[in-house]
Amino acid sequence: MTELFTDKNKSGLTRDLIEALFPMFEEASAGAIAVDRHTRITWINSSYSHLLGLGDPAQTIGKPVRQVIPQTRMPEVVETGKPLLLDIMEHNQQQLVVTRLPYYDPQGEIEGAVAFVLYDDLQPLTPLVSKYRRLHRDLAAARKALAKKARGTRYSLGDFVGGSPAALEVKRRARLAAGRDMPVLLLGETGTGKEVLAQAIHAVSPRADKPFVGVNVAAIPENLLEAEFFGVAPGAYTGADRRTRDGKFQLANGGTLFLDEVGDMPLPLQAKLLRALQEGEIEPLGSNKVANVDVRVIAATSRNLESMIAEGSFRSDLYYRLNVLEINIPPLRDRLADLGVLCEALLGEICEGQGLRGEITDAGVAALGSYDWPGNIRELRNVLERALTMSEDGDLLDADAIFKVLPRASQRTVPAMAPRPVRPLAQTLAEAEAQAIEQALLACRGNRTKAARLLGISRSVFYEKLAKLS
Repeated sequence: MTELFTDKNKSGLTRDLIEALFPMFEEASAGAIAVDRHTRITWINSSYSHLLGLGDPAQTIGKPVRQVIPQTRMPEVVETGKPLLLDIMEHNQQQLVVTRLPYYDPQGEIEGAVAFVLYDDLQPLTPLVSKYRRLHRDLAAARKALAKKARGTRYSLGDFVGGSPAALEVKRRARLAAGRDMPVLLLGETGTGKEVLAQAIHAVSPRADKPFVGVNVAAIPENLLEAEFFGVAPGAYTGADRRTRDGKFQLANGGTLFLDEVGDMPLPLQAKLLRALQEGEIEPLGSNKVANVDVRVIAATSRNLESMIAEGSFRSDLYYRLNVLEINIPPLRDRLADLGVLCEALLGEICEGQGLRGEITDAGVAALGSYDWPGNIRELRNVLERALTMSEDGDLLDADAIFKVLPRASQRTVPAMAPRPVRPLAQTLAEAEAQAIEQALLACRGNRTKAARLLGISRSVFYEKLAKLS
């Protein structure tokens, strides 16, 4: 019997073997296709052509496969000679599970490749996909638990949730910052996710395997800040430990030092921090020796540093040293388009390990959009957690559940509109009617019956007008 796996058998699948196996593969699959060594289509069966919406299969013969199926990886198989035994390909909002195999001529040269669609519906793979997602969640939870014990990161760039243009720009600049070993200044209101972004930058930077040390300047008493930053030499003051106590710079050596609320740093310490950044050396409290340190600083603040410079409460030279790459994180009220995905992510975190399955309706998301969110994402999480706790409909949050816990103050006001050109009366009336319905719903906190009564119309007429707006 011929041995299948020997050094002499390097040619792999031949055209003859592929042709022999083809009827069986084609019958067991939802579609099949073949390409030559130039990745031009040489054959495609009618079921695959119909699945892809290509019409007559003969019309595709001779065309480059990427021209017909943009997401295909057939060229990769032909180029490398390596099969892709299991892959998920998206085509026109379809998810196809495919297998791709190269085949060879008698001289052992790659002659082309074939592909078979194993599933045109992922439903049979639901148990496998669910298990993978569950393992992925468990791994993420384990990493976060480990990071709490060690000086590592719990967050990645994927934890900064959002797909709005503003959020995507933040992520773009974060990736830029990760690839360059320079100071970064994160500007944004409290609760916008500055620490999440700082950890994400460190996690994809060349320093990722080194410590990430965070310190909240505003949370440390002023008389202890210098010791926290630069450490303490033995016997530096009465009652001091006889051993050297390392500061944050020493702990972060080789890695990243995150200075949160750097705008709250007193002026004397600002001068010492500037020297540490410029010279790459520190002097522990009570010591006459300097120690070399190599840290990458990411600073964050919710204060206006430029105004503080004008007032004389923040050093301009330190500002320019920290602000090599600036990332402005927009407040939640400026990216309300992200509310839906933020709610999904936050509800997943809240329900993790509690046996709950928190979900929110479109009406619930719309209700959240009526608020200004001075506390940003941190406040959003609090509102969702309280709504889930008080919900009477199990794990589903609708507009009523949101309005019950949404603060009444600080709701968004409509800014004064600039003069607009005259428009058709019907269009003006339609917009005024839509605005009146929206304001009535807000005033009645989502109760449609009360809103209809407030507008002086019947409930059936109100539902009819509301349907036209959706």
